[in-house]
Amino acid sequence: MQKLHAHHDFNTPRANVWALLVDFGNIERWWPADSIVDIDHVDIEGDGIGMIRHIYNVGFESAVSERLDYLDTENHTLKLSIVCDRPAGLLQYQATGRLVELDNGGCRLNYDSEFVTEPGREKEAEEFLQGAYALMFHGLDASSAR
Repeated sequence: MQKLHAHHDFNTPRANVWALLVDFGNIERWWPADSIVDIDHVDIEGDGIGMIRHIYNVGFESAVSERLDYLDTENHTLKLSIVCDRPAGLLQYQATGRLVELDNGGCRLNYDSEFVTEPGREKEAEEFLQGAYALMFHGLDASSAR
């Protein structure tokens, strides 16, 4: 199993970023409109823990389907898994996002993932995930500052 860590510091209060993250079905609210991966639409299956957001991106045949596995509002932590068709050779994927307050009034999103890939596709998967995290951080940064 591979592991990947990423983090991003925001100059906005934790509550602003958390409000975007916990609105799990509404990723279009904060996904950057100027990204290299544009969302066509999102279908929601279920509600709360266990819900799945099927993200249909422009130019891609299959949706990226993310399931909300865990939500801890007291500790500002969530976990999600990619289910169904997985991109970039991913066979298993789960990520944990945790928001912590910073002394300057901002916050940091620590994002840790564990994943398994098809043999020989480890680097492809890691590059894909790092690109997705960069887009996530960019979108959350812009949207939480509004």
